[in-house]
Amino acid sequence: MEKGLDRRELLKAVPAALAVGATGGAGAARGQAPAIVGTRRAGGARPVVVASGNGHQFRDGGARTAVEETFARLVAGEDPLAAAVAGVAINERDPDDTSVGYGGLPNAEGVVQLDAAVMHGGSGRAGAVACLEGVRTPAAVAQAVADRTDHHLLVGSGAQAFARQLGFRVEDDLNTETSRQRWLEWKRRIDPEHWLDPERQAAAAERARREMLAAGRLDPEHAWGTIHLSVLSPAGVLAGVTTTSGLAWKIPGRVGDSPILGAGVYVDGEVAAAGSTGRGEANLVGLSSFLLVEEIRRGAHPKDAGIEALRRIRARTRERRLLTPEGEPAFNVHFYAVDRAGRTAGVSLWQEYAGRPSRYAVCDEDGARLQATEGLLERPA
Repeated sequence: MEKGLDRRELLKAVPAALAVGATGGAGAARGQAPAIVGTRRAGGARPVVVASGNGHQFRDGGARTAVEETFARLVAGEDPLAAAVAGVAINERDPDDTSVGYGGLPNAEGVVQLDAAVMHGGSGRAGAVACLEGVRTPAAVAQAVADRTDHHLLVGSGAQAFARQLGFRVEDDLNTETSRQRWLEWKRRIDPEHWLDPERQAAAAERARREMLAAGRLDPEHAWGTIHLSVLSPAGVLAGVTTTSGLAWKIPGRVGDSPILGAGVYVDGEVAAAGSTGRGEANLVGLSSFLLVEEIRRGAHPKDAGIEALRRIRARTRERRLLTPEGEPAFNVHFYAVDRAGRTAGVSLWQEYAGRPSRYAVCDEDGARLQATEGLLERPA
């Protein structure tokens, strides 16, 4: 993996770039080191980026990960939402990240359908797309929904037509060889005749997913997909974006939590930005990102607010098919948050899931790094 920017490189940048402003101006060019000295503006905050773990894993052949790119743009004065969308675009374009964008794991018919949502804490703007096909960067389309329309959510062919009208490239197929082969392997593990019995087919699909996880053929974090990224700019402006290819081999048309405001992402410009990855259905019913921000409004630390959201998911999960033999949720959910004070948190339902510890990404004036999430539960038995 290509080495990211280290602190010495960051220190070489020109602090005067901060004079560009917090709500406009061109972003730093790819490969240009961001300034991290004196990043606090008068009356402002130290900028910070918090994201799911894949936010500091993939580079799409460039020098920076999503959190590094976003941070570089923040300290150069770029609008925080534009910076966040540019950051997650690295993952959306990178074929090695099979959880989002190009090469994201497809639905049950082998079609890549993408969801994304954005929120801007300064202006209150928000936009989302769901079941979008053919466009590698759905977060940018979601931003266009926020900026150019009076709507919050466009779906399916309407979302694609909107993207085409704005000049986004629309491709026939966003599968890569990897995503297609994973789908074909999944198909081989189930009997197509189960489509005649939806309950049996759903059980077979979930069993095949778990078999592939156990066999190391599917990344446990990519079974549900998604990257979330929340930011606090030097001027104290919050923004958030979540983008995903959704549940691997989902029923065509399935929409999870990612493009739903209050579920996959929520930003209150006076309080905090938060978002989620993991099992979307568990997050949707409680609008957990909204709940998390409201807990921070009441005075909770972002970590404690996230743990409370996870406790509610745990208590709400009652269906036998969704539980381990010990009666705990048989899936994982993660939350990531930053508040106006610059306090960050990454929390997860399970600290370790499918044999892998849960981590999240942070980038601030000390550089980019991966940190362990705070888990409500330790690990499934």
